[in-house]
Amino acid sequence: MKKINILIVKLSAIGDVIHTLPSLNALRKRYPAAKITWLVEEAASDFVKGHRALDRVIVSKRKKWIKGLFSASVLENFHELLNFVKELRDTKYDLIIDFQTLMKSGILVALAKGKRKAGYGKGMEHMEHSYTFLNERIPPVDMNNHAILRSLMLLDSLGIKSQKIQYDLPVFKEDIEKTADLLKTTGLSGSKPVVSVNPVAKWETKLWDNKKFAELGDSLVNDYGAEIIFTGSRDDLPVIEDIISHMQTKAANLAGKTTLKMLAAVFEQADLVISTDTGPMHVAAATGTPVVAIFGPTAPWRTGPFGSMHQVVRAELECSPCFKRKCNSVDCMRNISVDQVLSAVSAVLEIEKSA
Repeated sequence: MKKINILIVKLSAIGDVIHTLPSLNALRKRYPAAKITWLVEEAASDFVKGHRALDRVIVSKRKKWIKGLFSASVLENFHELLNFVKELRDTKYDLIIDFQTLMKSGILVALAKGKRKAGYGKGMEHMEHSYTFLNERIPPVDMNNHAILRSLMLLDSLGIKSQKIQYDLPVFKEDIEKTADLLKTTGLSGSKPVVSVNPVAKWETKLWDNKKFAELGDSLVNDYGAEIIFTGSRDDLPVIEDIISHMQTKAANLAGKTTLKMLAAVFEQADLVISTDTGPMHVAAATGTPVVAIFGPTAPWRTGPFGSMHQVVRAELECSPCFKRKCNSVDCMRNISVDQVLSAVSAVLEIEKSA
């Protein structure tokens, strides 16, 4: 019997890739003997590489190649791009699913060889006409469904049903051991409740005030006896250092010290994660650790932490969600108080206690 070849196209970003992992697991359950390949961009590839439901990962270095067009390494990048296209086209797929619905994914779907090229048809918000590259167009669904559910609804329309939300992040023993060694350097005891705080986001409209984060950290230490671990990228270091400088209590700073898989391991060790709306928030939710998410310009019912164990804090303004990266007031974030976040923390801990 011929083995079915399936190509998943979900390129970025970290949260979007994590939202598609339940669909990967649903595909594997439906086709246990299939060869499943995932096409992903470099930044989010850590959460795909080594996944037990995958046979193969093809990595697009799109941003590197674009940047390389104007550098001395243009020939090297061009050669790398040609090899990528060759790898993409080396298999005739029985089914290609475009979960991204953007032009960048549509072009790659067009380049790939496949009998069925499936995805949402015309009418999906933000889709950039990617449906033109499909030969199997699924009627659009309401964007106010959560991103995880929208992906599963796409599969459902293809006859692939799933009742379970399962991520199975590919975090391995070596990632856990490296994380344990890193945590030992923080000086934290590990015997108290551990709260991981991820305060930075790429959009300036998603940022909460540094002094409020400092006050929140102090309250968690004083009211709950918590130990605080700040997480983020190397670029986030100045912001996190500023937050810690305003704290009266001790906190660990792991910004720039973890890989994405180690970050997942940090969150797995935590009792609670507090985060702005950013990729690491979705990582935390996928580990099964309760999340308190601080939302402003975006819609948590679309892309918030999925599941009843999590809490979302919003200012509930009429202008939110606006999905704007720039704003003159950012009242949707400015109006969120420390007490509101602490109330959400208390609600999460009560849920945990009753579970």
